[in-house]
Amino acid sequence: MSTFTIMTDTGCDIPQEYLDKHSIKIVPIPFHLDGEEHEDGRWQKISDVAFYNALGSGSVAGTTLINQEVFREIFEDYAKRGEELLLCTLSSGLSGTYENAVNALKEVKETYPDCKIYVVDSRNAAGGMGMVLIQAVNKRTEGASLEETGQWLEERRHRCFSLFTVDDLMYLHRGGRLSKVQAVAGSIIGIKPLLNVHPDGSLKLKDKARGRKASIERLAAQMKRSLNPDTKVKEIVISHSNCLDDAKILVEEIKKQMDVEGEIFLVMMSPVIGTHVGPGCIALFYVADMTRPEYEEKFYGGK
Repeated sequence: MSTFTIMTDTGCDIPQEYLDKHSIKIVPIPFHLDGEEHEDGRWQKISDVAFYNALGSGSVAGTTLINQEVFREIFEDYAKRGEELLLCTLSSGLSGTYENAVNALKEVKETYPDCKIYVVDSRNAAGGMGMVLIQAVNKRTEGASLEETGQWLEERRHRCFSLFTVDDLMYLHRGGRLSKVQAVAGSIIGIKPLLNVHPDGSLKLKDKARGRKASIERLAAQMKRSLNPDTKVKEIVISHSNCLDDAKILVEEIKKQMDVEGEIFLVMMSPVIGTHVGPGCIALFYVADMTRPEYEEKFYGGK
């Protein structure tokens, strides 16, 4: 088995038990709530339920980029010790995290040109990053080198799908994903949007359903159409922003429509992502048989 370290940021959703089991390191993306900074990027200073309750009560949250200097110090530490590191970041289509990491690595390589550090843009978020991490762990376990794993992830990341629906469209409006007219009108008539992470790593509104139950069923249907009829589904990550019961409904819908033989991870969505989607988001992540560009072309004409 290879011995390089795998690292990610708190834009990633995967159970802490999995991170601990596979010694995956975390770099926190700071977030703030009503002006108070949370540098841990997760739940040390506030519980997940309290965070989403605060958002639901009108609190204002946001995120801050990981400073380039933070990455430089991390990379320099690994370079000095001669240890290998694979960093998988939040999508460059959603955040400047990847760019800051790449620029920091360029600085470190000026002093340590032979350092073994590989930075991968996940082109994903939340549990989609979790799926990319699972692939990285599997490759490392198989004995793949740092470079082989990094290159394989860059080829395979477009098979890691991210599909989700939200309960309150106004959070997407604040994030610039919907016009105010669309958000208000959709909320009044009970329209629930279905979105995905586009191949370029950005967020796209792709479909909509009338009502919560229909949107959950549609998530499972969208997953099914990206798989071959005889596919046995491996690991699945389902992230939710304080709506566990609805996430469990999605689990049952998936099992009803598809043959699942791997583990289904249910995880609370990190505040880094939850800030932008609000309470009531359900997100589905898995490895598909087609790539995301193929999926976009087949079902949405490449748009």
